Amino acid sequence: MNTTDFDRFFLNDSEAGIQNFQQIILETEALLSRFYKNNSDAYTGVFPTEIEKEINELSLTSENGEESGKVLNDVLEKVVKNSIHVSHPTSMGHLHCPPLISAIAAELIIGTLNQSMDSWDQSSTATYLEERLIKWVSNKLVLPSSADGTFTSGGTQSNYMGLLLARDFFCDKRWNWNVKAQGLPADSHKLRILCSEDAHFTVKKSAFQLGLGEQAVITVETDEHKKMNTAKLVQEIQRLKNGGLIPMCVVATAGTTDFGSIDSISEIAEIAQNNGLWLHVDAAYGGALLLSKKHFHKLAGIEQADSITIDFHKQFYQPISCGAFFVKDKTNFHYIAHHADYLNPENDEEDGLVHLVSKSVQTTRRFDALKLFMSLRIVGEKSFENMIDYTLHLAKQAAGVMDKKPHIEVCNINPEINAIVFRYSDAAPGSLNELNTYIYKRILHSGTALVAKTKVKGEVFLKFTLLNPRTTIVDIEDILHTISQFALEYENRGITQ
Repeated sequence: MNTTDFDRFFLNDSEAGIQNFQQIILETEALLSRFYKNNSDAYTGVFPTEIEKEINELSLTSENGEESGKVLNDVLEKVVKNSIHVSHPTSMGHLHCPPLISAIAAELIIGTLNQSMDSWDQSSTATYLEERLIKWVSNKLVLPSSADGTFTSGGTQSNYMGLLLARDFFCDKRWNWNVKAQGLPADSHKLRILCSEDAHFTVKKSAFQLGLGEQAVITVETDEHKKMNTAKLVQEIQRLKNGGLIPMCVVATAGTTDFGSIDSISEIAEIAQNNGLWLHVDAAYGGALLLSKKHFHKLAGIEQADSITIDFHKQFYQPISCGAFFVKDKTNFHYIAHHADYLNPENDEEDGLVHLVSKSVQTTRRFDALKLFMSLRIVGEKSFENMIDYTLHLAKQAAGVMDKKPHIEVCNINPEINAIVFRYSDAAPGSLNELNTYIYKRILHSGTALVAKTKVKGEVFLKFTLLNPRTTIVDIEDILHTISQFALEYENRGITQ
């Protein structure tokens, strides 16, 4: 076989490569445009067993290759149609945003260039664009000039990095112990991390991955607004010290997953400083408020954090995955830096060459910064601000409408961001959980909307996460009407789950 036979499989300077690229891109564009033009639901409503059956019947490979049109048709029929359509106005279950067209276009360029962000000689210009965007976000957060950061796969990785640096920094400063070289010190089992009882599960997940165990995480009670009770935080810190344990870090949450609540970062920062604790702020959800003049004050104190998590694949409207991690003092990245002669030799840094792997727990990493760059340029900061402000206004408006419904119980009548937790409350004693679970399933499998299901103090509740600026109050009203219909259906059929 001649090597030119492979030209058509890759985008290159050959006529075969260029023609094949243009053909499949045009076919894909036509497929998606046609689907979205005719799609009217957030989901088809198909049950998991049916989807699994269809996928199991799908051919995974071909002996000699197939026409792209045939494969794309299978993708349309077996994958696209039965997917959750996050761009639909009634898809409001999770922190799962509709992606911007500008960012979708960027994904094509990212995939084509296939840069790897670990070393300069694999990413070149991408390195400097990422660095500029990190600086831009740092400035928006009013972080000091010593700040730095890196793009990540999202909140899980960013929270892990925050606690990793917190652990190693604390061991270094308290015991003069180098965890990277020596492993965990003898008293590491005494280390404790404090966070609110509504903090993201990745705080505990990170703790056991870091060798501290879930026992290391101490949850602090929240107030009636689901914010960390700072008085209780002070008490917990003192209780731990009195018991011979060693608090090392406190995690403040700027946007809890269910309620969107934002802890009092300024107060927590003062408490952390007074007790010599690392402060990590998980702003994966609420970090987008940095784009809103009206709501940025809700993040007051974030500039005092030692480390910060922000997700761009939430309310920055970027395709998954796209997140970032920031530190107030860039020298703390040395706790995770490692040099390899074949990748990022130290003498390269002395010569001014930037290898981003030195401040990441990932090696191979995508050029996700391009998505944010193209979106900021094409959409513009003002439109971002307007979209965020609109969704927060919509959430407040929706909560007010829901609160007036006689059979809807709203947990957060004044949502801090754009999440509303509620349930249908008209049911026989002891059947509220079954009723709301039934409503959740019926909405999902009707295909008309996607809402989330969660628990509040052990009771089943439903949730709207209103990230989509195309969602209207009419959409909310329609879903509430549907909920009432399914509640009546449940009552009439006497169904118990």
